[in-house]
Amino acid sequence: MTTPAVSLTGPAAQERTATPRHYLMCPPTHFDVRYAINPWMDPGRPVDRGRAIAQWDRLRDVYTRLGHRVSLLDPRPDLPDMVFTANGAVVVGGTAFAARFRNPERTAEEAAHLAWLRGRGLDVHPSGTVHEGEGDFAVTSSLILAGTGFRTDQAAHMEAQELFGVPVVGLRLVDPRFYHLDTALTVLDDGRVSGRADIAYFPGAFSGAAQRVLGLLFPDAVRVAEADALVFGLNAVGDGRNVVLPRQATGFAALLRARGYHPIGVDTSELARAGGGPKCCTQEIRAA
Repeated sequence: MTTPAVSLTGPAAQERTATPRHYLMCPPTHFDVRYAINPWMDPGRPVDRGRAIAQWDRLRDVYTRLGHRVSLLDPRPDLPDMVFTANGAVVVGGTAFAARFRNPERTAEEAAHLAWLRGRGLDVHPSGTVHEGEGDFAVTSSLILAGTGFRTDQAAHMEAQELFGVPVVGLRLVDPRFYHLDTALTVLDDGRVSGRADIAYFPGAFSGAAQRVLGLLFPDAVRVAEADALVFGLNAVGDGRNVVLPRQATGFAALLRARGYHPIGVDTSELARAGGGPKCCTQEIRAA
């Protein structure tokens, strides 16, 4: 099936400023669902790997056409989830806080990420506690939002704060369908140019206290409906102007247009079989 062309320009795109990004991705050459470590995974359903590769190729193509740099992590045949590079680390100012995975099925990915990060001259710090990189850390120019409840230990929040020297705000996830922060919240504009960070999130994924914290920190945040969250709409990647998100999240896309963003819909439905979308496939490498 031919993927429909997606416009990368539009009137709303002129109202906000994009900044070039450097992303790390890994081809889904060996993508599969061999085990179940989140509610979305069903090892009994065969995966269409060719379709997953085509969807991933399209996502990478969108990034490069937007002017972003994409580096590649080599896939390994025994690691079917390596396509989800966001989980491997969080990188801020040239310093990398390398992941320590909770589930044994993914722990072998740690060495591959460490080797890649060190090979690029980053200041790499392996974690002393369990955390899953940008799966549970959302970075803005002034603070980091950090998820806990399913995959990342709360102690990792303090470790990240000591490492990066910026406030780390812990947020408890309470719905197992949203097992990582990046399934329930996305940074639309990190504030590096605008001076004011902007986020979107699904309130129902968070504890009552976490919802109150988000309301205080981001009173004007985009609040997304459950229907859009359940198609991984919030597993999105923003550059300050463009927001790459699953094309099925039509309600969220409409909210983004009203806010002056330029939503770009992509199909990552085959990759969603393992509980991931565009953001899961995309780790940002923030240089010093």
